[in-house]
Amino acid sequence: MLASGINRPGEMVRQVEGLSTKVLNECLRRNMEFGILERVAFDESPPRVEYRVTPFGGKFVRVLDELEKLQQELEREEGV
Repeated sequence: MLASGINRPGEMVRQVEGLSTKVLNECLRRNMEFGILERVAFDESPPRVEYRVTPFGGKFVRVLDELEKLQQELEREEGV
């Protein structure tokens, strides 16, 4: 979702059916611990928080994209 420009937690919850705020927050926190995401808090009222992919996270996402391509290729080969 972050790669497609969805960076606010409320938007993320609305995009994924069945995703709870609690589960999303746990996932976001874990990805921040790994250095994949960074949290940006804006000094506004009401408070606003956004998440961004770090430079390391961008590299990680590219690896995941390649794994997804490989999985799709393997599935096509199995279907033959």
